[in-house]
Amino acid sequence: MPSDSAVQEQPEPQEPRDAEVDSYETQSARRRAAARSAARTLHRSVLHVPLTERLSALAAAAPEVAGPEDPTDIYGDAVVATLEREVARLLGKEDAAFFPTGTMAQQVALRCWAGRTGDATVALHPKAHPEMHEGSAFSVVSGLRTVHPTDEPRLPTADEVRDFEEPFGALMLELPLRDAGFVLPEWEELEAVVAAARERDAVVHFDGARLWECTPHFGRGLAEIAGLADSVYVSFYKSLEGLSGAALAGPRTLVEEARVWRHRYGGQLFQQFPVAVSALLGLKHTLPRLPEYVAHARVVAEALREGFAAAGVPWSRVHPERPHTHQFQVWLPYAPDVLDEACVGQAEETGTLLFGRWFPDGPPGLSATEVTVTEEGLKWTADDVKEAVAEFVRRIPA
Repeated sequence: MPSDSAVQEQPEPQEPRDAEVDSYETQSARRRAAARSAARTLHRSVLHVPLTERLSALAAAAPEVAGPEDPTDIYGDAVVATLEREVARLLGKEDAAFFPTGTMAQQVALRCWAGRTGDATVALHPKAHPEMHEGSAFSVVSGLRTVHPTDEPRLPTADEVRDFEEPFGALMLELPLRDAGFVLPEWEELEAVVAAARERDAVVHFDGARLWECTPHFGRGLAEIAGLADSVYVSFYKSLEGLSGAALAGPRTLVEEARVWRHRYGGQLFQQFPVAVSALLGLKHTLPRLPEYVAHARVVAEALREGFAAAGVPWSRVHPERPHTHQFQVWLPYAPDVLDEACVGQAEETGTLLFGRWFPDGPPGLSATEVTVTEEGLKWTADDVKEAVAEFVRRIPA
């Protein structure tokens, strides 16, 4: 019988590798390397910045939002409390509570409202984040039930809310509705939808993960937009490029209750100062730039549309035609792997990364990607975009 040491040295049996998995991992590694080394891109994601470089940059910038002798936080005080006060001020709300994730923040918000209204039903869009990306957490974890006033690729209208056949205690509106193309209603439409919910004695909650970039489309400030809702959730990393984290803002009594539920849900973390510092830096530096990004996204979108037409692509769509935020969708009639290879090849050979990853969407052979325009994208002229499109299309097999 072999000794214990001999047994321990035996290698664990390995499952055979799947060729498809190997191919996916190889392509993902190529995409990351191409994104890191690209000389030109419309958006340089912080996800491609090496760990130590990002930590060093955060430490160097921290004195802009925190004093050199300020203490680190303990269970949400100090710099975390500073961040909460700043969010409440920006959104015009009585109070705000920091949460480690938006998934937790929104579950807590809607659970608290359900307790107050006596109705655990939430009306929202079927493409809203809780329905698409949270593993049915509303129902499985928080005992909430969801209904859908519309399944059109837009937010519901006032009539759809007013005439919906089932009762609901809360209306949740995702601004912008990301999976429908980062779309927003017009300001008057939003006011009417909120009024229709009020007629039904429902509270209104905004999923404002990307609320920060909605001001140009609405022509209103953050506090006026948030003022339509009883409560608002905002993210610190989706647009502000923070490390992570979210906040729930609303009436002081609701936020105080939310803090109790935050603890129950496991969100009362011992220390969160790096996340809070990165969020404050995002509010200081990135938030003021978002209107500029939105304006240039519209230039880029028009150039993409013209570029695809000039390159002879049989069909293409940029959605919305005039982006509502600094993000929008592009659809092309090719398989995702074909478009991914064209993107990565272009970046590797020319140093220009035009698009991110492509995904199947709609009928077979139709793919979509999301385009984000930030600081790097401001350097592109419309002609630059069209030239990059021509080079990209040239790499798609006939």
